[in-house]
Amino acid sequence: MATNSDARTMKIGELARLTGVSARSLRYYEQQGLVHSTRSTGGQRHYAAGEVARIEIIRRLFDAGLSSRVIARLMPCVDTGGTEVAQDAFTTMLGERDRLTADIGRLVEARSALDELIEINTRYRHQAGAA
Repeated sequence: MATNSDARTMKIGELARLTGVSARSLRYYEQQGLVHSTRSTGGQRHYAAGEVARIEIIRRLFDAGLSSRVIARLMPCVDTGGTEVAQDAFTTMLGERDRLTADIGRLVEARSALDELIEINTRYRHQAGAA
């Protein structure tokens, strides 16, 4: 539990409400080492107020398609910014950007193929209706 010298803490339910992340997801994030909590004598999780901003970063990275494993490699850069950590994070980010770029390329190709099928189908339906 927080002492007078500690920053404000909150229970998992409050953190879930503030971030829009379910308590179940928060427990998963903690299991993966993405967020940290302390425990009360009764075993309840208590999170520092700074975890709200951390969870916003984590959500943005998940939304970008990164896995929890990759996010775990990037989070130390958020925490410390050390040279070695920064280099590892930079390398990881470049790899993820390349993966996303390749995914985008495949999606653009799939959309183009679908556009062609839509055009063929549209012409067929117009011809069938005119006959």
